[in-house]
Amino acid sequence: MDNPASVVDEAAFSVSRSIRIAAPVEKVWAAITEPEHISGWFGRTVIDESGVGSMTWPGGYRVPLRVESVDAPRSVSYRWTNDDAQGDPPAEVDPLRSTVFTFTLEAVPEGTLLTVVETGFESTSDPLKNLEFHRQGWNDELDKLVALFGAAA
Repeated sequence: MDNPASVVDEAAFSVSRSIRIAAPVEKVWAAITEPEHISGWFGRTVIDESGVGSMTWPGGYRVPLRVESVDAPRSVSYRWTNDDAQGDPPAEVDPLRSTVFTFTLEAVPEGTLLTVVETGFESTSDPLKNLEFHRQGWNDELDKLVALFGAAA
């Protein structure tokens, strides 16, 4: 299934991408909310009962993460301090230089339409650099998610 690439809106300091996944909403919901499933396509994810945790990528790059809101199985929002231009991220989410990404899910005839919108780049150390870095990141990571479901089909 061909999906469009991520889009940057410089005026709104946001990155967005909508993809179609050949799987029901319930399975996609698990893939974006359960740490053991998130770890299969994104960074290795740990989230405690209070909704606080982290993501770690190969090579040890670790970012703090916090669940902001949940409307199961329609949307979930996460806040993270993943400021590429800043260097090493802090141990905990820094609300002054963090962004929020929200996944929304919609049932469609072919499976699920998943949309991610990440906002808040104006508070990062280099908004334009971070917008581009995250645009490419959402292309890479969400392509892995689509492939994960393609392999399971």
